[in-house]
Amino acid sequence: MFTFECGSCLTAFATASTLTAALLAGCSPMTPRAPAQPPGHYQLGRAPTAAELRGWDIDISPDGAGLPAGSGTVAQGRDLFAQRCVACHGDAGKGGQGGALAGGQGTLNSKKPVKTVGSFWPYATTLYDYIHRAMPWDSPQSLNPNQVYALTAYVLHVNGIVGADAVMDARSLPAVKMPNRDGFTLFTGQDIAPQACMRDCR
Repeated sequence: MFTFECGSCLTAFATASTLTAALLAGCSPMTPRAPAQPPGHYQLGRAPTAAELRGWDIDISPDGAGLPAGSGTVAQGRDLFAQRCVACHGDAGKGGQGGALAGGQGTLNSKKPVKTVGSFWPYATTLYDYIHRAMPWDSPQSLNPNQVYALTAYVLHVNGIVGADAVMDARSLPAVKMPNRDGFTLFTGQDIAPQACMRDCR
């Protein structure tokens, strides 16, 4: 610590090293700030390209929006099913290690409902969506649109929903009315009973 005397006042100063550091800090150039980022940006990754987004945008709506060009027949689907699907789903989709695709109509209100494409699913377009998205099990998304349309036509046929001469495409498939189309209702939460069930509940 060093001091100097001014009249009757004695003024104290910081040590020389502290004073020098403060002076240097005041004269040093300012560190540039990083440019402002938009909200939610964490400087990680990049925005996907349009081609990358198209690779994920493969869902098919109940009304058929998103269905691609192409077509397939029941006969074509029968041959393809025998090659790629029968090992898991059984002959004519009656069931195997992968579960049944056909049958079960009229069982939903029974004690042992059998939920298949024909008995439970409300929209035929969902069948195209699922086959394209997830089948075959060992190589999903490997089928082209014509093959998916053909398999869709065949599975609908073995459920008795379309005839043997049916051709499925982006126009005809959404027009198919499934047997359980009206078995689904929009859940709003307003139809829930306010009182708790205490006996014989289902």
